[in-house]
Amino acid sequence: MIELRNVTRRFGDTVAVDRVNLTIETGEVCVLVGSSGCGKSTTLRMINHLLPHSAGEILVDGEDTTAMNPQQLRLNMGYVIQGTGLFPHWTVARNIAMVPRLLKWPRQRIDARVDELMKLLDLDPATHAHKYPQQLSGGQAQRVGVARALAADPNILLMDEPFGAVDAITRENLQLEMLRIQRQVRKTTVFVTHDIDEALKLASRIAVMDQGRIIQHDTPENILRRPASDFVESLVGKQDRGLKLMSLRPVRDLMTPHGSPKPSRPGADVLREDDNLRLALSVMLWQDLPQVAVFNARGEETGVITRERIIQEGA
Repeated sequence: MIELRNVTRRFGDTVAVDRVNLTIETGEVCVLVGSSGCGKSTTLRMINHLLPHSAGEILVDGEDTTAMNPQQLRLNMGYVIQGTGLFPHWTVARNIAMVPRLLKWPRQRIDARVDELMKLLDLDPATHAHKYPQQLSGGQAQRVGVARALAADPNILLMDEPFGAVDAITRENLQLEMLRIQRQVRKTTVFVTHDIDEALKLASRIAVMDQGRIIQHDTPENILRRPASDFVESLVGKQDRGLKLMSLRPVRDLMTPHGSPKPSRPGADVLREDDNLRLALSVMLWQDLPQVAVFNARGEETGVITRERIIQEGA
């Protein structure tokens, strides 16, 4: 879907991005991660020509982006930034509808798409469609920003530190929303963050950048197990990599399933099949339990997971 070949970006005598090579497959979530000033946001903005590259090639679906109309290129890519970038004098519905209106979709189709996306992002259209951005919470506004990026059903979604300006609880909820939406819509996504835990949670593959170069491009598990340099090892953490590895595996991997689901409703503190092993271990240590029941999305008990098995096999 996206390919960067020896891409360089200079600002005067400063090299911000230095001969970057990167291939992002269709449907993949590639997270660019690194410290501030490493070139990750610059790399993202070159993909949709918000910044021109100084050297190299950027291909989208095999076509050189310099041969494309920049406006058309951007209309075919969703773009989400930190702080949303919503128009304050437009309603939520009009903000979401911006790109379909530019593409001259019929009004009925636009209204249906806005309604569909608001429901997808857990925003009640009857309650929120006619509000203005200043009437929303930070998390709601960021959801509207994501909805706007998805409005014209682009193949590619670019996200530049989209959750960096919200509080920790809202950020975690938005990350979970992102995972849920990606399972449904399967967009090719390039996501920029400086937070390695966010990268590990969201990425299919992670590109670690330092001083304008990609130091390692691999799966979250391989980056944790086999960091390519001291810098990567420092970024992912030397002492808690075992726990981070546990966060990559769902409870269903190690649970002992029942013969058939038990029709019972879970309480607030039980485990779901999609929860990760790190959370499961935390629950058991906090409550001093040797094992915990596991439930599916329908509230049926489908198995149990033991503390002993997580410790033995979790990482």
